Amino acid sequence: MPEETLPAEIAAGLGRMGFVAPAEATRLTGGVSSDIWRIDLADGPICVKRALARLRVAADWRAPVVRNRYEARWMRRAQAAAPGSAPTLLGQDEESGSLAMQYLPPERFPLWKAELHAGQADAAFAAAVGATLARIHAATAADATVAANFPTDAIFYDIRLEPYLVATAARHPDRAEALQAIVTETRTTKRALVHGDVSPKNILVGPAGPVFLDAECAWWGDPAFDLAFCLNHLLLKCLWTPPARDGFLACFGALEAAYAGGIDWEPREGLLARAARLLPGLFLARVDGKSPVEYITDEADKNRVRRVARALLAEPASDPSDVCAAWRKELTS
Repeated sequence: MPEETLPAEIAAGLGRMGFVAPAEATRLTGGVSSDIWRIDLADGPICVKRALARLRVAADWRAPVVRNRYEARWMRRAQAAAPGSAPTLLGQDEESGSLAMQYLPPERFPLWKAELHAGQADAAFAAAVGATLARIHAATAADATVAANFPTDAIFYDIRLEPYLVATAARHPDRAEALQAIVTETRTTKRALVHGDVSPKNILVGPAGPVFLDAECAWWGDPAFDLAFCLNHLLLKCLWTPPARDGFLACFGALEAAYAGGIDWEPREGLLARAARLLPGLFLARVDGKSPVEYITDEADKNRVRRVARALLAEPASDPSDVCAAWRKELTS
């Protein structure tokens, strides 16, 4: 990749974090909410990211750059709960909205999204994602100091609830009441530390298990959101790589079961029911919200998502497995 000029703000932030000026800087691709760079220092590469005020999507989607502070806090909490579940945090500079972290080479830490696109539906890895996520939720639910360290209700609303569920309600006024009820339930449920963007694009397949990236939406709230957000992507991938459909649905079941097995901070049935209510809203949002997935472009495929999501918004399921079954029926009809 060609060498590029590092923005002056990031270079200054690196200096304040105690790093010497980099010999080489290479912009990394893939993010819509941050500017991400590989910085080659004398003793090896690191990764630096700076939060953007306006996200790189077609819609006018803005978010406060202070979210960088909470991402760094989430990384520390995740590492304490499940060592290796996040990159090692090396520094943070609030003035530039930048943080420095361990660089994880893609040849050893491939992106789960790329693996899924290639049809590699590894149910054991999906189970590891669910189990690790539950460990983080369980550890933070038991810690009374976490809520005070993540006063991010407004950020979470701006980055997650408004662009996904509220914006989708505007496109589907006959389901707006159901979607608004999901928003209200999610905003008012306070149980554990939530990552907020548990997507295959933010999960590395590490040698020792999953590594979660990009916790810019970190929030003290409803852990069901993380579960539903990730499960939703496994449903959507069935339209991206159809030959692996059955494998993706098996991954869905493995992830849910592993996560459910780790719930010890609240009644299991209640959390799974909230995730089941969230799922169709998030499912519909990825074709009709502010951040549609880039790989569902065919109108017939979008309509399949709409049919299943709208039906489940009208008659909510009580468990994510019921959502999976409805989607399987749609795909095989």
